[in-house]
Amino acid sequence: MSNLSGGSDKSDRVHDDGQRRGAPTFILVHGAGSNSYGWSPVLRELGMRGHRAVAVDLPGHGAGAYFPLSYQTPQDPERLRTEPSPIARVTLEDCAAHVVGVVRAVHRNGPVILVGQSLGGVTVNAVANHVPELISHLVYASAFCPTRHASVAQLMTTPEASTSSLFGLTAVDTPPELGVNRVNWRSGDPAFFAAAKEALGSDLPDAEVRALLNTLEPDESAAIGAADARGLPEKWGRVPRTFLRFTEDRAIPPALQDLMIREADGTTPHNPFRVRSLAAPHIGPRDVAVWGDELDRVAGSMRPAR
Repeated sequence: MSNLSGGSDKSDRVHDDGQRRGAPTFILVHGAGSNSYGWSPVLRELGMRGHRAVAVDLPGHGAGAYFPLSYQTPQDPERLRTEPSPIARVTLEDCAAHVVGVVRAVHRNGPVILVGQSLGGVTVNAVANHVPELISHLVYASAFCPTRHASVAQLMTTPEASTSSLFGLTAVDTPPELGVNRVNWRSGDPAFFAAAKEALGSDLPDAEVRALLNTLEPDESAAIGAADARGLPEKWGRVPRTFLRFTEDRAIPPALQDLMIREADGTTPHNPFRVRSLAAPHIGPRDVAVWGDELDRVAGSMRPAR
């Protein structure tokens, strides 16, 4: 386990604009099919606690999302199988470049804490490989963190991933040459709804699951999960890191989370994960105060002793 200390009297002074230079800023990276809106409750909680935070939309998400015409109402299931998507061209390097730009801008104000959830973890790895000197802490919220296994695709073939409820979440059967993983979140099939609830938040009321599904986007580049996203010991491995281990996660089961933690720690034994276990499903703690408490702890580890 590693804690950070740092800062100076100069960096902690209050400037004329009221901003505290030297205070950390959280950069929040969403997972597959999601967007910055998914972080809204956490952003609000962090803001109320006095933290600076920004949630990014990865390329092809948020305002840049693509919704196939066949995905609209009334849906055309056959066309949905084959309708091309510009998101197929998005690579892990594109995602990393986008977030590196945000890191560079935010770093001018002080330390950066980079947080990834689910598939967002591979972007966190890639960003830390590019600019480890600009990141003070990495946080993986039940997120993919490849090190010994090269990619998410490889991790999902391990015995530890065999119980993942993602295998029961039926995707649209698109041809491989389409280059996208497509999920029909607007499906009216009760079996699909049950599978989505199981994967994302089995403890949530149905109404909350439906609200969640209506914030998700259908297309994700297939290239992201297949890309070599290993954290490099000499770059990513230099940055202190925390893993928020969700014990009720049925999409990335605890056994798979533990495998990634072990492999990461074996890659950089001098800089192991600080692990925090939370009773939460894949989408995270239902009580946003729990998010706030955990991220408070990370920020607190970076404050100079008084």
